[in-house]
Amino acid sequence: MKTRRSIPALGAFFVLIALAVSACGSSVPGGSVAVVAGNPISTRAFNHWMYVAAKQQASQSSAGQPVIVPTDPPSFSKCVKQVRAQIPALKSTKSAQIKADCKQLFTSLSSQVMDFLIRAYWYQADAHKQHINLTNAQVQQALATAKKGQFSTDAQFQTFLTSTGQTLADVTYRIRVQQIYSKLLAKHPTTVTNAAIASYYAAHKSSFGTPQTRNMRVVLTKTAAQAAAARKALDHGQSFAKVAKRYSIDPTTKNKGGLLSGVSAGQQDTALSTAAFGPSATVGKLIGPIKGQFGYYVIEVTKITPATAQTLAQATTAIKQTLTTQLQSAAQAAVNASASKHWKSKTQCNSDYAMADCTGYKAPKTSTAAGAASGSSATP
Repeated sequence: MKTRRSIPALGAFFVLIALAVSACGSSVPGGSVAVVAGNPISTRAFNHWMYVAAKQQASQSSAGQPVIVPTDPPSFSKCVKQVRAQIPALKSTKSAQIKADCKQLFTSLSSQVMDFLIRAYWYQADAHKQHINLTNAQVQQALATAKKGQFSTDAQFQTFLTSTGQTLADVTYRIRVQQIYSKLLAKHPTTVTNAAIASYYAAHKSSFGTPQTRNMRVVLTKTAAQAAAARKALDHGQSFAKVAKRYSIDPTTKNKGGLLSGVSAGQQDTALSTAAFGPSATVGKLIGPIKGQFGYYVIEVTKITPATAQTLAQATTAIKQTLTTQLQSAAQAAVNASASKHWKSKTQCNSDYAMADCTGYKAPKTSTAAGAASGSSATP
């Protein structure tokens, strides 16, 4: 039960949409926050969803947080009054600071609410344009299925409505928008074929398995002379533990006998990796001194664990999941691009409620003042 970027638990109050597209108005009418192709989004609808959004945010905070609903930009005088009444600890806080917090909360919640309301129209209008039909019976069936899957009794569903601030009409409309969105998605391919899986496997074969790894003992010194002395000591039978402790400058391996375990090619200093994974690096053979980025190395490979590779059959499930996700993302991007292309230019917003879905919107410059104002606890 979720539409694109919708607020968790959002249902729809936006019941004033007319699917027949009318001419774009030149301004936002009074009592509205926006107009989409001549169809207004009422301030009442916006305020309702701000309450739902604020209630959701408060529920995710610590227990007992009040539901602060900033719905009176740009003055936020009602919000300031609400904060003083509901948060006694801030009763004496300066109005300017509480207002800044109200503004910050408003910005956060309103962009989500406006996105929900505007895109609810866009999806329905695009569906109408593409001759996609959805009957009331289909909506009711989807609602019944959703309720059955999430609630054991009607009482539990009623409790959900109360706790989220929604009505049955809200949830029903949300289901309608979701069903329409799903039908729009269905216009785009999301089925993964065996040929696509095989092609992906061939192009990413090295990703399906594990690379060869090697265990090795290493002595790292500052100078070539020290490395030569370490090599000589090892050639004369001294242990790596003793030689590493005496000569190595590597704090990670110095007191572990120079041991590096499970190293794959390219993980270490280029010179060390090249030498340790070279054709002459057989188990038990001393190599070096080798000049590297951090000094001089003496190396001995102690174990080689061969690479493993998954077959196409073994990798199929993972590949199918990856390709399915990619196709679903592409379908969502296509649906949203189409909706934006057709309706964003016809979406005008009251300046106090403007956001990315509104035509002509320009993101405000970032300000450190808002961040500093968030230091108080006015925002739940």
